[in-house]
Amino acid sequence: MKATYQKYILNFKQASGTSRGVLKTKETWFLILERDGKTGVGECGLFRGLSIDDVSEYEETLKWTCLNIELGLQALLNKLVEFPSIQFGLETAFSSLESKDPFKIFPSNFTQGSDAIPINGLIWMGSETFMKQQITDKIEAGFSCIKMKIGAIDFQTELQLLKSIRKTFSSKDIELRVDANGAFSPLEALEKLKILSELEIHSIEQPIKQGQVQEMAKLCEDSPLPIALDEELIGVFSKEKKEALLQTINPQFIILKPSLVGGFTGSMDWINLAEKQKIGWWITSALESNVGLNAIAQWTYTLKSMLPQGLGTGSLFTNNFDSPLKVKNGTLQYQKNKNWNFNL
Repeated sequence: MKATYQKYILNFKQASGTSRGVLKTKETWFLILERDGKTGVGECGLFRGLSIDDVSEYEETLKWTCLNIELGLQALLNKLVEFPSIQFGLETAFSSLESKDPFKIFPSNFTQGSDAIPINGLIWMGSETFMKQQITDKIEAGFSCIKMKIGAIDFQTELQLLKSIRKTFSSKDIELRVDANGAFSPLEALEKLKILSELEIHSIEQPIKQGQVQEMAKLCEDSPLPIALDEELIGVFSKEKKEALLQTINPQFIILKPSLVGGFTGSMDWINLAEKQKIGWWITSALESNVGLNAIAQWTYTLKSMLPQGLGTGSLFTNNFDSPLKVKNGTLQYQKNKNWNFNL
């Protein structure tokens, strides 16, 4: 077997704002396996500034992975625990190599085009006008679940935007999720959550910065609004530490990004522990190209979750790869007669 890797820079169509800053480009890496005339492709979705494996030796580790590919998938996963994005790329690349079609790694009704995955419509931070336009666009596009990033502009302005949705659409019509990306301080968080809860918000992601375990536990206990952990899960490697974190914080939901938590295997560890504790969950992409998004979507469909997933990021880039993935009527669909155009 031969293994190679290649870096690729994704360019945003429009600068996209979060409370951590404005994104214009997204770096990613592809792992390509070749054996007996077949090719397998996996995406190592490194997220600079967020991934635990955003380290200086990242490329060196990818090089080592390729040189040692004959160790096999499980041995490599064991050695790359602290490089979750490479674990994700490896799992996908091996599955791709072993599949009849390198881009259909979890065949299902989804890949046959006969079923779809409900997803949330993502509202990026920006000016009030820009955010209003996004909300209008998502509702007109048929989304029944909208996720709005908050914490970068004035809180009162963000509240007015949410209120404007609720004036027209009840919680039965439109499910509202908000994502603070850790923007609130522990001292102000509870008061803000009380205000948000009056708008029948489904949940808030990561209201305070990760690593404040006791403060987050208290917030989850006192909040009138369900809390979903996101960044909090990054960098927690062992099952024992994962279980201890969930038992201590006891959130209402967790959100899993396979590129950030160790691929499908790492995500399943979290899901099994969460279900044991009656904690809800859903899956979200982490700004991968359509290659990574495709793998995550196909795997997510097999889990049969009834909640809207966070998989609508494929149309954000000018230089993404043409794929069968399509967002329509608030769902992610797979057009089985459309071909891939994966050229690096």
